[in-house]
Amino acid sequence: MRFLHTSDWHLGRSLHRENLLPAQRAFLDHLVRTVEAEGIDAVLVAGDVHDRAVPSLGAVELFDEVLHKLAALGVPVVLISGNHDSAQRLGIGAGLIARAGVHLRTDPDAVGEPVLLRDEHGEVAVYGLPYLEPALVGRRVGAEEVSHAAVLGAAMDAVRADLAGRRQADSNCRSVVLAHAFVIGGEVSDSERDISVGGVPSVPASVFDGVDYAALGHLHGCQTVNERVRYSGSPLAYSFSEADRRKSMWLVDLGADGEVTARRIDCPVPRRLVRLRGELHELLTSPDHDDVEDCWVQATLTDAARPAQAMEKLRQRFPHTLQLAFEPENRADDGLASYGARVRGRDDGAVALGFVRHVRGSVASEAESALLVAAVEAAARTEGDD
Repeated sequence: MRFLHTSDWHLGRSLHRENLLPAQRAFLDHLVRTVEAEGIDAVLVAGDVHDRAVPSLGAVELFDEVLHKLAALGVPVVLISGNHDSAQRLGIGAGLIARAGVHLRTDPDAVGEPVLLRDEHGEVAVYGLPYLEPALVGRRVGAEEVSHAAVLGAAMDAVRADLAGRRQADSNCRSVVLAHAFVIGGEVSDSERDISVGGVPSVPASVFDGVDYAALGHLHGCQTVNERVRYSGSPLAYSFSEADRRKSMWLVDLGADGEVTARRIDCPVPRRLVRLRGELHELLTSPDHDDVEDCWVQATLTDAARPAQAMEKLRQRFPHTLQLAFEPENRADDGLASYGARVRGRDDGAVALGFVRHVRGSVASEAESALLVAAVEAAARTEGDD
């Protein structure tokens, strides 16, 4: 049986206020074309369909469109809720939608109830484990303690128990699990939301022992934990920490005896992400940056003093600059670790002048200093009059 494993669509998410819905639409159109071109038997979506618990109208409409297209192809879809999704909202109408071959798995009480698929080699049991918040669902799944490892372990015990019964009737029954979790050994980025509430967020890959393939979501980098446990990653880069990552889905072939082979299917790139660092003049004039002028840009300026209108000037050459940081190099520091330590014992005028120096990287001029001190003293007199 041939699966297309994807996850972390985050429909409705933006990149530093850049609307990504057009790029997400392009990805989903690519997904549908891949399903047709590669003879996919089922699509697995391992959580975080939406970026928010209450998604935007545009995100909901896009989700509805892709489900209609996949249903029209007659290709089953198994989909779980992630930590960004509202399980209750995503799961509304699950029973009715299942008649069209779209199987929404959002209920923790149903982790041991698989979607049953069949090919020429027999039955494949596909179990959908939605994101399981330990404090909320620990008792429901029979976990012995409130932790991610215990909760996911209990859910997998329910999966193995159901699978054991099926294999008594059909020893060739194969199995797939979808889960949304942080597995030890996975590589993180700045794009994922922290799930450490509820204890240590990571779980061992061994929790998935006993199934033929585990299709994971949550981490945004496509990666292989082991031959049978993989993350597809997000189809788009959602932070500049992913600037160098190749975005893809897994095409997974599950053989007659449960053997797994997988290859990556690249996702369309709407616009490259690049990170530039240097002084403003160098970024604006160097021919080394000619090939990234149309990219989404994160720029870090190293000028000793903060340049005026830096973002406006950068966007003249790099019109898609989204993020600007200022990290001056070789600037003298007074060696004090905290702001409180820096201002202790100093009058308001000195504090204000110190702030100007910190922000600009250079001291205020004599005229600026006189004006600023006069303003601070005037404000103090006004406060005293009150």
